[in-house]
Amino acid sequence: MGTAVLAVAAIAVVTVVAITGAFSARDSSTADVPPPQDSSAPLHSDATPEAPLPTAGALDAPVIESAAPAVTCDDPAVIAALAEGTDADVIAAFGGGGPFRARVASGEAPCVNLTEPGRTWIVVNKQFGITEPGYLPELVYAEGARNTVDGELRADVDAALAEMNAASIAEGAGELGIASAARADWFQQRLHDNDAASNGLESADESTARAGHSEHQTGLAVDLIACDGGCGTIEGFGDSPQGRWVAVNAWRFGFIVRYEDGFTGTTGYMPEPWHLRYIGLELAHAYAEGGYRTLEDFFGLPAAPDYVD
Repeated sequence: MGTAVLAVAAIAVVTVVAITGAFSARDSSTADVPPPQDSSAPLHSDATPEAPLPTAGALDAPVIESAAPAVTCDDPAVIAALAEGTDADVIAAFGGGGPFRARVASGEAPCVNLTEPGRTWIVVNKQFGITEPGYLPELVYAEGARNTVDGELRADVDAALAEMNAASIAEGAGELGIASAARADWFQQRLHDNDAASNGLESADESTARAGHSEHQTGLAVDLIACDGGCGTIEGFGDSPQGRWVAVNAWRFGFIVRYEDGFTGTTGYMPEPWHLRYIGLELAHAYAEGGYRTLEDFFGLPAAPDYVD
């Protein structure tokens, strides 16, 4: 029994010595051999080894911010703004011009009525007429630009026009004048009848809105002319310095050129570079930033080349 124990112990000692020698031999034989390169490191002589990986405890947990939910008509701020606030308040409650447009265009804001008289976002075209017969908003005598027709506008529109006119002069384009402003529906009907009598109904429908379908009845539209000493005509406005300046800068003051060249199939009207429509600063900025060319596309509405009836 004692002899067997001694034999086992001897075998164990020999095994340990052999293993220790093997490790020593491996270490001495590889002492001058560089460690293998990390395959992810650049293959050049000055490549540096990667820093040691941090321990799990040294890492901060990542902060993941969830996207803010889209504002809808159920939001208390939207409800309050629609009930008691201004149009700008409503747009702000939705998160600004861009989010407001997105919600309306996607159909996710049924509380926003695009045909409601008095709203700066109202859409008036051949498909959507003014829903309140004989409607005219509260108007003021227009003083924002040279008033050649004793025209009237909404007060907010006239104030924005004054800022735009001052900028046009200051930036070297020249003075703006008013050729047409707000119109009653009966006056609009007379204009359309005269146009149709002179040029035929089809031509008149592409150049003059029928009664109840004119943006001029909202007090939000103005036809401009260039004034340099005397004033020109609406037909010459687009090629004037003022017209070219307005085409680029109107959005800065809350306006858009409503009937641009090349979009008759959408708007239903021939180009009118003189016809400006006020939609407010927030929406005009979103309109310009999005590269929109018609109010129909801006709000995701179908083209309106023809009247429904």
